[in-house]
Amino acid sequence: MTINLFQTSAYKDLISQHIINTINYLFEKNQEFAIACEIQHITFHPELPTSIQESFDETVLFILSGYTFETATLDEDSFSFEAGFGENNFGSTVRVPLLAIKQLFVGDHPIVLNLANYMPEQKPSTKNSMESLLKNPENKKLLKKRK
Repeated sequence: MTINLFQTSAYKDLISQHIINTINYLFEKNQEFAIACEIQHITFHPELPTSIQESFDETVLFILSGYTFETATLDEDSFSFEAGFGENNFGSTVRVPLLAIKQLFVGDHPIVLNLANYMPEQKPSTKNSMESLLKNPENKKLLKKRK
């Protein structure tokens, strides 16, 4: 069985760290840049009007310059910044999970290429936990019999 190296947790950790280090380096050098992101994983606060949201393709390019660059922040999971959208410059804070950043650019030069797929962490539900527990016949005897 072939393992997709770019979807392993080791690669995802590696590329996340690379994105963090690269963005921090660009911040230190006061270098404006652009990011190409998967729109389905991006959150906007406040939420953008439907007419603006519908204008985005699956991948969107954000150019971080001026005020947008100045408001940009980075944490261990995500990158965020403030931006204006549409004709009326509708203001919103954009939050992008790190692994939803597919490319970073300085000018026309792609400096980071991320091949990992972003998958939001899902907390196991009680139902799924119970189903997993009951898959093992030995665990059934641990449960009380109901009348």
